[in-house]
Amino acid sequence: MGIEDKVPAGILLTTVEYVAGYSRMHSVWPATFGLACCAIEMMAAGSPDYDVSRFGMEYFQATPRTADLMVVAGRVSQKMAPVLRQVYDQMSEPKWVISMGVCASSGGMFNNYAILQGVDHIVPVDIYLPGCPPRPEMFLNACVALHEQIQATPLGVNRVTAARAAEAAALAEMPTHQMKGLLA
Repeated sequence: MGIEDKVPAGILLTTVEYVAGYSRMHSVWPATFGLACCAIEMMAAGSPDYDVSRFGMEYFQATPRTADLMVVAGRVSQKMAPVLRQVYDQMSEPKWVISMGVCASSGGMFNNYAILQGVDHIVPVDIYLPGCPPRPEMFLNACVALHEQIQATPLGVNRVTAARAAEAAALAEMPTHQMKGLLA
């Protein structure tokens, strides 16, 4: 005996958070940050063969102020890291980040002083997409996983505090090569 038995048929019951999450989920505007070969695979996901537009993501933004998803595709150099952070800071709230490719996620085969060993040292990452380069199908799968995450994101003050706590925890995390000395 719930409320469904008391109301007439044809009335839809839902929450504001569900409707807002559904709307945000289907209106993600990505800001491209293509730095290497992964960017070609990301562009291929927009082609008619893969059609990322069915997920509401067909309009890749050239300006960060109208975007809410940053797709970091490829290796990030130390000189590019402050620019990446500035673009992230200029994006509208709520914002998400996909780290596309092994170079963006962990530095890949470029283990040297010039390449950042993971974009998560600069911005908080929501979805890690492995591969060198990852296929467009994998990018679409990451978009579906991000949509599920967006749908479950709370609204209001809870969302802001959760996002700030997650960003602070991600940025305070020690790099793996520094942890090896502590564990010995």
